Amino acid sequence: MTLNQFYVDSIIKTALKEDINYCDVTTDYLIPENQIGIGRLMSKAEGIVCGVEVAARVFQLLDSDTEIEILKKDGDSIKYGEDIMQLRGKTSVLLKGERTALNFIQHMSGIATAANKYVKIVEGTNASIADTRKTLPGLRPIQKYAVMCGGARNHRYNLSDAAMLKDNHIDAAGGITAAITKLRSRIGHMTKIEVETRNLDELREALEAKADVIMLDNMSPEIMKQAVEITNGRALLEASGGITDETLRAVAESGVDIISVGALTHSVKAFDISMYVK
Repeated sequence: MTLNQFYVDSIIKTALKEDINYCDVTTDYLIPENQIGIGRLMSKAEGIVCGVEVAARVFQLLDSDTEIEILKKDGDSIKYGEDIMQLRGKTSVLLKGERTALNFIQHMSGIATAANKYVKIVEGTNASIADTRKTLPGLRPIQKYAVMCGGARNHRYNLSDAAMLKDNHIDAAGGITAAITKLRSRIGHMTKIEVETRNLDELREALEAKADVIMLDNMSPEIMKQAVEITNGRALLEASGGITDETLRAVAESGVDIISVGALTHSVKAFDISMYVK
């Protein structure tokens, strides 16, 4: 997955407009326009770095003459004290772009680090880690990109990617079989159908109706293991809901194919990165 430049530029410009508004009172009244400064972004934690090019682009959009040396690329492991990039340019530009650049790279590195942690927990099992649509408005592309940099996978990008029958869809359509039957008569041959199930009876019904993917929602690892045996390879099984660091390995060992984790994007901790200017 790559990030389109026009998208990156758009969200950066939105962030800069929000932060700088019409002026930077501190910098504009304090720092001479032509003063040249040296900056560096340094990691203050251990994990996976992501958002390096996005952070660099902040300074380039403020002043295309800013010189940037990238020392770590997206997806690289990083340790405390290691530099991520070095910059040389107008001191005022470095100061104005600092917070916006850090906001992006800290958030994206936090997601990549969390994703990598989950991937390592399930290592050796059949399960892969995936994100969800529980993303921040306007930031979905960079959040899903960061998930992949951490070694995990993307679920649906948006509602157009696949048909996913959640409990409200099922109840409104008159049941699992009725919902799948109606969808099959209308969707194209390239579109898969996923069904959310709350118990083993619903799982059996989804299998009979030939769902492509079946979500096991808020089930225990013991029930999931039974679901794997019942399914016997007839559909992909996705575990979701209430999964924590403590239960993740047990869920993976139940034999499910996919474990989707909303926390990767909706409540991830920012990665600690600092910028120093002189």
